[in-house]
Amino acid sequence: MFKALRRWSLIALALLLPAMAAHAEDPPLVRAQNAVRVLREIMQAPDKAIPKDLLQDAKAIAVIPDMVKAGFIFGGRRGEGLISVKSPDGTWSNPSFITLTGGSVGFQAGVSSTDVVLVFRTQRGVDSIVDGKFTIGADAAAAAGPVGRTASAATDSQMKAEIYSYSRSRGLFAGVALDGSVLRIDYDANAAAYGAGITPRRIFEGGVSNVPGPVVDFRDQLEEYTAR
Repeated sequence: MFKALRRWSLIALALLLPAMAAHAEDPPLVRAQNAVRVLREIMQAPDKAIPKDLLQDAKAIAVIPDMVKAGFIFGGRRGEGLISVKSPDGTWSNPSFITLTGGSVGFQAGVSSTDVVLVFRTQRGVDSIVDGKFTIGADAAAAAGPVGRTASAATDSQMKAEIYSYSRSRGLFAGVALDGSVLRIDYDANAAAYGAGITPRRIFEGGVSNVPGPVVDFRDQLEEYTAR
């Protein structure tokens, strides 16, 4: 019985995966524009947004617009976005393009789209993503983040997390658990935006020129929302 259910679930997922890919694969600059939009819309609701003091103390911030989740019993999710890291002088770096993928088990059917924001609170997670990829919950402890005007509302378990994760679906914004999801550098998108052979470390350390406007807008938006 279980084998038959699993087989039909995998067949259903195989039929849904093209929809996931088609929805998620935006050109890099469109992805940057969507990330700017998501961050702006979330932060315009201060009573339900990411606490500003939490953003100000972040080591890195990732925004993944329109992450697609699809499945039938066995599911998967995939999204594409950007991540910027805090420079030694306190400013935000140019962003690298990233992908976020993961699976899930449980009752589910169909396709849904969710905006995701990840707030990195320690340097360890940042170092991992510079090296190419890491798994949320394994390489860095993660928890659904607090929402509101200040981070003081966080629970003890949340305060121990290295990454705060948030999602917005159908207008609702809240913390979300993403353990097991894999964050990877999107080298193809970086090459399309910055040029061939550009490494994530070079991007983060300011070693690129002629940065496209939508990418600059993402960095500037972070500066605006984390200004003290």
